[in-house]
Amino acid sequence: MDVRQRKPVIGLLGGIGSGKSLVALQMAKLGCGVIDSDRLAREALDEPAVRDELVRWWGTRIIGHGGRVDRQGVAQIVFAQPGERERLEGLVHPRVHAARQVLRQKYEEDPTVRAVVEDMPLLLEKGFDRDCDVLVFVAASRAARLNRVRASRGWDEPELARREKAQIALDIKAARADHVVQNDAGPDVCYAGVRRVLNQIFQSTADAAGNPPTK
Repeated sequence: MDVRQRKPVIGLLGGIGSGKSLVALQMAKLGCGVIDSDRLAREALDEPAVRDELVRWWGTRIIGHGGRVDRQGVAQIVFAQPGERERLEGLVHPRVHAARQVLRQKYEEDPTVRAVVEDMPLLLEKGFDRDCDVLVFVAASRAARLNRVRASRGWDEPELARREKAQIALDIKAARADHVVQNDAGPDVCYAGVRRVLNQIFQSTADAAGNPPTK
């Protein structure tokens, strides 16, 4: 009888600009299937039904070039008005979660995938850590994180601080994690940390199942 061991589900934690997306990409190169909730949310915003509903709420000001939803414009609305953020989440999140479940099943059935990685900005805040077997915290200094979001998103210090208020404090996230990957010293150093952590996770999974780890 073919009894297959369930693959570990790894949740990524970290501050804004810490480099969770880089770690997820590196984990993908090492045989993991990544569920990128930010990407799934962007795809949900492009659905005609979602776009039409947003226009009904906020008008055509949230439509950008090419008729697509202007995500930056939407962000300005929802971060200024918590009630609007909750309304947006009620529209988008069910679609994201449905897509997540489809990917979970796909990765579970794919013999080339060794683990599933949940790359979700509000993993702890929304309680999705309960769906994970292990949590990995991506650590980076505030200076490094500020430099990254300034370069990639045009944010300044007050904007970073404002966005962080919507998330659980970093010390709490770090304390909840089972492993830490440092991402202050460049991609190569980060990759070495990712390899080390994944090897530990795969070894623990194999030990728990009473099987030798796959190479």
